Amino acid sequence: MLLERKATTALAAIEHLVAMQAQVARPPFVGLWTRLQGFRRAELAEALQSRRVVRVTSLRGTLHLMSSADYLGLRAALQPMLTRGTQSILRERASALDMETLDAEARRFFGKAPATFDALRAHLKSKFPKGDERAMAYAIRNHLPLVQVPTGAVWAFPAAADFALADVWLSKRVPTAASSAERLVLRYLAAFGPATPADAQAWSGLGGLREVFESLRPTLVTFRDERKRELFDLPDAPRPDPDTPAPLRFVADFDNLVLSHDDRTRIMADEHRSRVTTKNLQVRATFLVDGFVAGTWRSERKRKTAVLLMEPFGAVAKRLRSQLEDEGQALLGFLEEDATEHEVRWS
Repeated sequence: MLLERKATTALAAIEHLVAMQAQVARPPFVGLWTRLQGFRRAELAEALQSRRVVRVTSLRGTLHLMSSADYLGLRAALQPMLTRGTQSILRERASALDMETLDAEARRFFGKAPATFDALRAHLKSKFPKGDERAMAYAIRNHLPLVQVPTGAVWAFPAAADFALADVWLSKRVPTAASSAERLVLRYLAAFGPATPADAQAWSGLGGLREVFESLRPTLVTFRDERKRELFDLPDAPRPDPDTPAPLRFVADFDNLVLSHDDRTRIMADEHRSRVTTKNLQVRATFLVDGFVAGTWRSERKRKTAVLLMEPFGAVAKRLRSQLEDEGQALLGFLEEDATEHEVRWS
């Protein structure tokens, strides 16, 4: 949806992408604005309020927006990754946890009313004074299906959002027992193919997907890239001609476009990776020229003036600068609806 903006709904776009990273509340709104015709933030806010879209722990153990239907259908396939992530982060602290007891306690706690994780940690500290409340809370986050509760905040969620039991929020039991990743792989290819098993693993956080690709091989088509690597795709997936013009686009911070392949050279030069994905695990917002990351951007608000700060990785032709500024002005109008002045600055 980056070659042309699609005339479709926010819900349909999220389902096409499987999930949109939402570690910070604003980026999914920007991601939809850059992909859809006439997108308004109220559309996504309403989808969240009506519980058709949820903000949940998902791919790579991070917060994502997913359709409620996809969360119910795909959550179980992600559980092995979430379990492994808990063990990897907590290490020896994980062995001291009684997950059955913690699951029951967390269900009782969140079953009373939605609450923040700060409140959960305080509760766990009082309930298990000799326990490691931070380790317990982290394990609960990866084990128990929880949904963040939207509010009337500008980007639908406050900085410290409440969590609710997904079973209660969605009025349906969320499966958690491990299930086949085949459906997840097919959905990944529909959004990001052609791709390798390593690409799908980088996107999802799941390991061992080569076996899943092999089981699906009879239903897929394969190609070889310039490095002779085998790429898989759905037979009827769109594969635009390499000479198809790619318009200038602003991509949100943490966007899965940047995170969905093990080999990111398909959209970004290796020498630029450290300027996009930082050591403190931030993924900066970028802009695309001819389909490749050409720089980063960020916005600031100074009283009634909205400012877009552009940091290109190299020289940008005058004609392209003008086009980027026009698109940047439109982006500022979306980000800061009540600003009276919009300004684009280059570093």
